[in-house]
Amino acid sequence: MFKLTSLNLNGIRSAAGKGLGEWLLAQRPDCICVQEVKAQMPDVAGRFETLAGMRGYFHLASVKKGYSGVGIYTRHEPSEVLAGYGSEEFDAEGRYVELRFDTPARKFSIISSYFPSGSSGEERQAAKFRFLEGFLPFLKQLKSGREFILCGDLNIAHQEIDLKNWKGNQKNSGFLPEERAWMSRALAEVPLTDVYRRLHPQATGEAYTWWSNRGQAWANNVGWRIDYHLATEAAGQLARRSAIYKEQRFSDHAPLTIEYEMAL
Repeated sequence: MFKLTSLNLNGIRSAAGKGLGEWLLAQRPDCICVQEVKAQMPDVAGRFETLAGMRGYFHLASVKKGYSGVGIYTRHEPSEVLAGYGSEEFDAEGRYVELRFDTPARKFSIISSYFPSGSSGEERQAAKFRFLEGFLPFLKQLKSGREFILCGDLNIAHQEIDLKNWKGNQKNSGFLPEERAWMSRALAEVPLTDVYRRLHPQATGEAYTWWSNRGQAWANNVGWRIDYHLATEAAGQLARRSAIYKEQRFSDHAPLTIEYEMAL
């Protein structure tokens, strides 16, 4: 089995201080895709280049320190590493890293991506819409040449069952009709498989992966499912088991792990 985890760290230094490394040593995933690293290379060097025996590959923000940033830690040697996807605006924010594990028989990638949040106001929501508009054709082009699994914090809850208070959030970033429609288009047109939903089509409260720090959201499980594995159909069909780990908190997100019947 190939064990693949995704986790928004909300700061790698913070998550490490809360026991992330020890948890990974016990869980032994093949790869973990991380988002919101919130560090620059001098912060990573000598401290976070490896984690639980896995080597890290990163795409960190250049626009400002302590912002965004994605990475993939892996036990397997990639054939190629791509940092960024070709957008001048969003590559500067550190939102995409792709590890290719190509062989003569197949082309296959693991991707860690962090979609923009629009919750801070109209300007960032407009940026989020620009990201979505450009990212969909990119995914279609990528799919035309290879299989892949994209992991990440997409900052979109797709369906009503993906968040606790869906009625009250229909005008809020993360559950806007345009964002949900984008997700539907990505699944249908690329096409992609929402792997967790394939395994658990009706799950509600147990499916949440993020909780606001406001009020008693965590205590009352007032959560959102905004962390995903999106896989090309052939890869998605190999998913066998999933787990959302909530016994410890490394950030305001929970790790989402899915096991696939494959090997790199």
